[in-house]
Amino acid sequence: MAYQVSQRVQAALDTLTAVPQIQEALSFMEKDQEEIIARQMELALIPAPTYHEEKKALRLLEMFRAEGLENCHIDEYGNCVGLRRGTGGGKTVLLEGHMDTVFPLDTELKITREDGWIRCPGIVDDTRGCVTVLSTVRALNAAGIRTRGDIQVVGTVQEEGMGALKGMKYYVNHHPELEASVSVDGDGFRGVIYRATGIQTAEITFRGKGGHAYIAFGEVANPAHAAGRAIAKISNLEVPRDPKTTFAVTCLHAGADSSVHVVPSEAKMVVNFRSNTPEELEKLREKIFNAIGEACREETAFWGKDEITYECKYLCDVPAGGQDDHAPIVEAAVAASRFLGCAEPNLYPDGCTNCNRAIEAGLPAVCLGDGDYDPHIHSTEERFREEGAYKGCQQALLVTLLCAGTEFQDSVL
Repeated sequence: MAYQVSQRVQAALDTLTAVPQIQEALSFMEKDQEEIIARQMELALIPAPTYHEEKKALRLLEMFRAEGLENCHIDEYGNCVGLRRGTGGGKTVLLEGHMDTVFPLDTELKITREDGWIRCPGIVDDTRGCVTVLSTVRALNAAGIRTRGDIQVVGTVQEEGMGALKGMKYYVNHHPELEASVSVDGDGFRGVIYRATGIQTAEITFRGKGGHAYIAFGEVANPAHAAGRAIAKISNLEVPRDPKTTFAVTCLHAGADSSVHVVPSEAKMVVNFRSNTPEELEKLREKIFNAIGEACREETAFWGKDEITYECKYLCDVPAGGQDDHAPIVEAAVAASRFLGCAEPNLYPDGCTNCNRAIEAGLPAVCLGDGDYDPHIHSTEERFREEGAYKGCQQALLVTLLCAGTEFQDSVL
């Protein structure tokens, strides 16, 4: 059955899009596409791997200032911040895209533009999100639209990988005045993420005495063998398909090339596990650590000479969470997508984006982007389709206005 948008939210969108100033803003976005793409290409050429977003943040800050945003600054965590002040009586909305990419500092960043595609590492994820945020501000200014609620415009840091969405976490935790969050991650207008897949990534260090591979044989337990036992046990775990729950040992290391004839004194493995509900995530965590504990005890008992112990360090810990399928902000995002020509937007009940941290903070939240996965994302062949790209900006504009409220109508929240 097709997703049904409530009469209240649909009526709010219909009223909004009938206003000449809103139509002017939407038209401006289409005409302004080449300018926004130029900003996108400029920002994509600034290296910004996670933990190294400083240069991109400074340039984005200049762009924020040029659009007349107030209180433009880089916050204590590195997020790039600007404020578009409202007239009062609406909802305070965060509109953000993340500045970091997955590519190392020494990655060659070169723009190739042909056949309607732009190719460059980071051109989409999430440079496009950053300029979509910028496009929204430009359109509001061009059409002279005043919102009732403040719009906090932010380029966040540390979304990718080991960053674990910590830039967003810092921002929402330090701004209790926020009442809604709109994230833009990538391009397009056909996808809406509104729930949070929980992620835990744990580095497990197994430790023992170690010794010579021949002389110490039978006298010491082997941390690498304990890791192997643990991996075997973890690989046999059963998890539900719904809610989707996954696990993988992603890294394993012990010893060194210079000590290939040594029983190592320690071995490390990294295990990543995820679920769309906090309950299943906790069940899986318990199973994994039971397996690790059993592996240590079995390796210890097998040799009976010394004890294998383990230590855990969490590299990533993002809680699972959700909100109602028909929360007003979710309906607003779907209604906006349909208005722009997508008959049936992809509504994702899972995902790991900055939306996770907003949901964790108790905010109504969505993450907007394309509804079709492109296998080139996160590769050096990352590509951006130019045709109709402005529609992603238009969706962000409409959802932000529906949440913040305008002089024409109240917020739908």
